[in-house]
Amino acid sequence: MVGSAIERQLSSCSDVELILASRDELDLENQSAVTAFFARNNIDEVYLAAAKVGGIHANNTYPADFIYRNLLIETNIIGAAHNSGVQKLLFLGSSCIYPRAVAQPMQEDALLTGVLESTNEPYAIAKIAGIKLCESFNRQYGRDYRSVMPTNLYGPGDNYHPENSHVIPALLRRFHEAKVSGASEVMVWGSGKPYREFLFVDDMAAASIHVMNLDDATYKANTNEMCSHINVGYGSDVTIRELATEIARTVGFTGEVAFDASKPDGTMRKLMDSERLFATGWRPSVDLQTGLAIAYDDFLNGETREA
Repeated sequence: MVGSAIERQLSSCSDVELILASRDELDLENQSAVTAFFARNNIDEVYLAAAKVGGIHANNTYPADFIYRNLLIETNIIGAAHNSGVQKLLFLGSSCIYPRAVAQPMQEDALLTGVLESTNEPYAIAKIAGIKLCESFNRQYGRDYRSVMPTNLYGPGDNYHPENSHVIPALLRRFHEAKVSGASEVMVWGSGKPYREFLFVDDMAAASIHVMNLDDATYKANTNEMCSHINVGYGSDVTIRELATEIARTVGFTGEVAFDASKPDGTMRKLMDSERLFATGWRPSVDLQTGLAIAYDDFLNGETREA
């Protein structure tokens, strides 16, 4: 989803030649294949958006997959980029890197200051390793490998799998199917009380390109050698109850929205402090209501990813 959004925006730049490979063409978990790909292409910048991702259910069910596959992807790509002489790389992480009990909004320097949320700890550990891998290549070899930590993303190209998707695509599908079937109620996991921040994927793509293109002095003015990542958030959050209500409105479901408090809530609040990024001149442009309408149209048009 994010990679496609970055591709859409970069494809409009006349001075950019995109070097792309589909999942069928390049297995990012195969070190030899990734090394060979870099060897036969003249690459000077890398956007590393690829990852094994999913919601609470998927993270709880497949913890080994989430840590193992993400470690493979990032080490293969970052290592091959360095060995091929690529000087600039942007690594996309996740807001789950921060401790469960971190102060809100979450600042970049809160990294590694406490215990992680248990439901997605394996995925978070992999993303933290990616940040530190970038920092280590910068320190040892003078590379310019940057990291951005997005909040919860949604939008065109999302994964709408009924069990393994994130909250917005999962609820869009559930409310849509309830509307079509004439169901009187939709049950949402958890109490509905946790707060979450959401960012439209095209805003994330724009932020990624913005950070990649910052001059060295501006980027380093907002980071430091041991805290080189930058948060990318919307700047405000909503409760899951508010989100579910808005999704029901977007879809046109008129039945009851109920909550199953026996299911896990996860972290009660995850709001990013994005002031470092905002100080460089970037701001999001798509509000949640508009973004949900676009995402629902995407779902209706069949542009789904169920992997």
